[in-house]
Amino acid sequence: MRRLVHWVHQSVDGFIEGPQGEFDWPVMGPELSAYSLGLTDRVDAFLYGRRVWELMSWYWPRVESISQDPHDLAFAPIWRRTPKVVVSRTLDAAEHGARVIGRDLAAEVAALKAEPGGDLLLTGGAGAGAALAGLGLVDEWQVVVHPVVLGGGTPTFPGKDRADLRLVGSRVFDGASVLLRYERAAG
Repeated sequence: MRRLVHWVHQSVDGFIEGPQGEFDWPVMGPELSAYSLGLTDRVDAFLYGRRVWELMSWYWPRVESISQDPHDLAFAPIWRRTPKVVVSRTLDAAEHGARVIGRDLAAEVAALKAEPGGDLLLTGGAGAGAALAGLGLVDEWQVVVHPVVLGGGTPTFPGKDRADLRLVGSRVFDGASVLLRYERAAG
């Protein structure tokens, strides 16, 4: 059974974007970049909520003309070749060969998880993350906490329901960011 991993960057005060939707604060230092790229080795598909998909599908196909950041240049070919799934109730189709799901999210994601292959990586997206977690479909959270206080914005975990988690690992990257890896607590 494939696992669904929710990979997300957040501020120290628990937001994935600032009050004006800004996402200019995560710093992909060499260690964090290497870990992030290595994480893609264990996955066979990227999942995105609609809002994150719109950003990703605009940025990654043209990144070489926009950025010279080593992480961006290393990730672009990975993004292009990895199958993509968009979780949305409003989209019927998506470009770049992405598959759209969301009419029966529980059944569609359960079917994806039952397919053979590597894990599924949900990147960012508080809404999609909350929806999938609420259905009990997220197996692991990998939260990278960056050294910034945003003072407001979109919370990483906007759900109203309690979720007891168990810490399964942590790591410091580049003397700045901290990865916290969680699974659902048993019982």
